[in-house]
Order: sequence, then structure tokens, then C-alpha cells
Amino acid sequence: MGFLYEGLTLESFIALILFIGVLLFVNEITRRSKKISILVFCVLPVILGIGVVMGILGSPTGKTWFGWVKVVSALIGVYGFMLIRFTKLGEQRFAAIFPVAILSLNIAEAVYREFEVFATYKTLTVDPGGILIVGGAWNILNGIAGILCIVTLTGFGGIRVSKDKTKDMVWPDMTWMYIIGYTLWNFAYVYNCISTRSMYAGFGILFAALIAEYVFKRGVWLQHRAQILSIYAMFSLSVDFQSTSYFKVLATYQESLLMGISMFSFIFNMGVFVFMTYTMVKSKKNPLKEEIYTHTNYYKKSVVANNL
Repeated sequence: MGFLYEGLTLESFIALILFIGVLLFVNEITRRSKKISILVFCVLPVILGIGVVMGILGSPTGKTWFGWVKVVSALIGVYGFMLIRFTKLGEQRFAAIFPVAILSLNIAEAVYREFEVFATYKTLTVDPGGILIVGGAWNILNGIAGILCIVTLTGFGGIRVSKDKTKDMVWPDMTWMYIIGYTLWNFAYVYNCISTRSMYAGFGILFAALIAEYVFKRGVWLQHRAQILSIYAMFSLSVDFQSTSYFKVLATYQESLLMGISMFSFIFNMGVFVFMTYTMVKSKKNPLKEEIYTHTNYYKKSVVANNL
């Protein structure tokens, strides 16, 4: 971690752990309670939004189009998932189109930003949101990796609601390969394009989503990811938390690291694409209509964990 970031002290490391812990706590209490979900994801955004507009709250993130778009798109995802989980909409086959559509849109926004950074920031520059960034070939590589993250979305027709008290939205065909590929791509994207905040907007929330998936509830990664991203996005837009000494952990901006991280993301996601193609050919299944990873242990464990 030290070679990726500077300013990492014992105090900032403890702050990072607490940051991840709070995200996991809020994700869990909202996952387990419809009433708390409504309070956190429907009522709280209105209160924070009013605070930002009135100038009571705010951060440099609110000065960029991407900051606002990310909050809105993340919340729309959560709202859609809540409708699938808590209403009869989840019983309709067409409802499965929403998760894949909102995730694809979310990835596409980031891919566009990668190409924008490549075209706009040829030298180390502070953007309108106060983020210090530099563009390069790494943006193109990771932009392609993001496109692969859209192409390798499979089996969304199998999305369904868990048969337990929490009524989670389960995507069994989204196995560990896709989850890790997405995590690598998204970390590289944040490191490339939101460099100043990448420890938190990247590593922190991505690691929290992995813990939620592997420790708290398997097969629900997209729901974990959307809720944790929404919590962070609202917080980041409302509070300039990195102005405090405990959160001043910044990227080193070494071009070799920018290229290396993006190259790793590209190679891994290309591997996911190749495996998806191999599985399609071998099983003779259409990933747009059928689940193709039903033979994997990850798929089977996800089904069992959700009583499906």
C-alpha cells in the first residue's frame, strides 16, 4: 500500500479501518430493515441535498458534473433494487433488466471519464473538483477494461429475491471472476481519475463491498456495492473529509504505477472475457438469456446462502 500512496500513518490507517467499518455497518442495517433503508436512502439524500444547495454542507466533489451524476446514479440503483426486493416488481421477469442496465450505465460513465481525462489532462493538473490527475495511455487501457466489464455481464435473467427475512437481490451468475474483475477495473479507474480520493473512493468502498459479499451475504455483491457506493457518494458530496489530517492519504502519481494497475485490470478482465466465451461455446448457452455459470461452486454457494 505504501508504494501506491503517501501520507499513510498509523492514525490514517485507523481512520481507514473505521471508514470501512462504518460503511459495512450502515450497509448491514439498511440491508436488514426496509424502514431504515427508506430513511437512509430516501430521506437522508434530501436533507443532505438541501444542505449542499444552501451552502451549509459541501465539498469540492460537488463542483463537478461527475460528482452529482455518481450520487444520482448510485441512488437510482438502490431505489430500483429496493423495488425489486420489497414489491411485486421483483416477481416480474422484465425487472431483471434494471440491474444490468444501471450497472452498465454506471460503468459507461466511468469509461467516458477515463477517455475524457486522457484527452484533457496531458500534465499533472487540478480539475474543477479539486482532484489532482494526469492522463495517459493507462486511461485507454482501463477504459477498454471497463467496456469488458459491461460485455461480461451474464445471466441477468436469473436475478431473483432471496427467500429469507432480508429479501436480498441475488445475481447467482455474477461469480467471483466478475466481482474481482470489476473491483480491479474500478480501483484502476478511481486511481486514474479520482486520484486524490482513491484510497477512500476506491480501495475503501471496494474492499467494504468484498467483505460484505464474502462475510455477511454471498451472492448479493451488486446490492452491497450499490448501497455502499451510495452511502459514500452522499458523504463525499456533503463533507470535505480529506481536508482533515486523518484522511490526507494521496496517490503517488508514478506513471509506472498508473500503467501497471491499468494493465493488470485490462489483462484480468480480458481473462474473464475469454473464460466467458469458452463457457458459452462449451455449454452452448446464450449469456443474454441463460445463466452460464451454474456449474461453478460460487454459483451453487450463492443459491444455498439465499435459500433459492
